[in-house]
Amino acid sequence: MNVLVLGGSKNIGYYAAVRLLKKGATVTFLLRSISVFDNDEQIQSYVKQGKAQLVLGDGLKADSVKSAWQASVAIGEGTVDLVLSSIGGAPSFSFSKGITLDNPDVCTRSLLNLLSTMPDALRAPERQPRFVVITSMGITAEAHARLPFGLRTFYGTALSGPHVDKLGAERILAHCTGRAWAPADVVQKSVLSDGWEATPGLPGPAELKHVLIVRPALLTDGECRADKAEAAGKGKAAYRAAATEMSDGYRVSRRDVAHFVVEDAVPNWSKWEGTGGVVLAY
Repeated sequence: MNVLVLGGSKNIGYYAAVRLLKKGATVTFLLRSISVFDNDEQIQSYVKQGKAQLVLGDGLKADSVKSAWQASVAIGEGTVDLVLSSIGGAPSFSFSKGITLDNPDVCTRSLLNLLSTMPDALRAPERQPRFVVITSMGITAEAHARLPFGLRTFYGTALSGPHVDKLGAERILAHCTGRAWAPADVVQKSVLSDGWEATPGLPGPAELKHVLIVRPALLTDGECRADKAEAAGKGKAAYRAAATEMSDGYRVSRRDVAHFVVEDAVPNWSKWEGTGGVVLAY
């Protein structure tokens, strides 16, 4: 399997990429700083084996994303099987604004760059990669209304900035996959400006065929409960995955999200593709 990862320097993207590498995949990372892996013996071993390649660039720059595509296509001898987008900005907190990002449109703009620079050779439906895009539960107005009360309040205040960005990413995906979009879900122009649908190279309505949106609950840095449960021989799932919003799901670890992507979503793609997205929570 040949994989392109945006947002793989840490967190979900990193944990998922390592799992994929362990399974024999070839992974191309787009990184703003290649030195982030200088002391990572695990990644360096895969680089030496030719299984991981590090491309210097920025998801906010279309030329950088285009270069990452080209590198992935080259190492995959003309094909890219899977694209994982888990890119996010550096957060900061203030009591007046809550959690804000250094680049408030990082998810939206990087996704727009990713889709609009997809190589022509990969655009035919039978040649398209599978796309896994990480956003969050409770992004749209309807989904937000179904959140547990505590999360509804927290998301509407402290996380309102990041979620505005993720709503922009979801809007792009709805357009490219042909999914209906509710009029109530208005994306701020500071995130997605007028005329974005005419971005050169962006797939038109319903032209993107293989997409799975993963919407985790509030993310934690906890252990991978799924690995722990499997090691103990427990049959019960460590987290819940559902194609509908959860009114009683509060959190999930980044490691368990990566577990779902690699151990469930990818091998059981036909189960999840076309569901409109999957929500993860404990």
